Amino acid sequence: MRVLHLSDLHLTPTQHRKIEWVRSLAHLEPDFVLDTGDNFAHVNALPALTRALAPLLEFPGAFVMGSNDYYAPRFKNPARYLLPDARIPFTSSTPNLPAAELGRHLSRAGWLDLSNTRDRAVIGNTTFDFVGVDDPHIDRDVYPEAQTMPESSPEAPAVRVGVVHAPYTRVLNAMHDDQCSMIIAGHTHGGQLCVPGFGALVTNCDIDRGRARGLHGWPYARPDMRGGEESCWLHVSGGLGTSPYAPVRFACRPEATLLTLIPA
Repeated sequence: MRVLHLSDLHLTPTQHRKIEWVRSLAHLEPDFVLDTGDNFAHVNALPALTRALAPLLEFPGAFVMGSNDYYAPRFKNPARYLLPDARIPFTSSTPNLPAAELGRHLSRAGWLDLSNTRDRAVIGNTTFDFVGVDDPHIDRDVYPEAQTMPESSPEAPAVRVGVVHAPYTRVLNAMHDDQCSMIIAGHTHGGQLCVPGFGALVTNCDIDRGRARGLHGWPYARPDMRGGEESCWLHVSGGLGTSPYAPVRFACRPEATLLTLIPA
């Protein structure tokens, strides 16, 4: 089973090459698409975003929102990212982005809105039990209550997947304790500005720098320690974009990721 993971498009209306590249991902013919948020980088980007995602909406999918689906980006001192908590409180003067309109558009296409909720999808012959939260980076996360089913139930989920925009450890730990086999996240931009041979300098959240992007185990770092009581898989996307106020990446290429899932 192939899952296409998109994150952090940070799209503006004039990014025509990015729009066409995202559209071209449909040729991969994924079985499922997961969008982990921060789709916008401009208050007028909704038409461009719906065009970019249109071919992918032909496939089953699910999504959560990030802070830059709710609030427009704004200039801030880049040195803030070196602080333990780089967040700036959002105020009523911050322009709102059309997150609700985007959510309705994706939901009408059949994608699951996993903001602080659980849902299920049958993909092929496998039932996936999704659990998601709204963006922890702006404290919108409310972990949904567990839903237990009898072991003998034919509808019992086979695979549980956690979905979140920003991989804060409190959410990752909750999803691990919730027996998720895999957690999908974005937000970090892979560090965005990296040092060759050293990696990310910051993650813009409280996850360690070594897991700023890519596939790892959680809570253990060794990928072979996964599942059950030890560790689950964690995939953090390096993302496709940047803030328009810091449109630079170094040693950290933008990405979308095709994850191939096989039986345990």
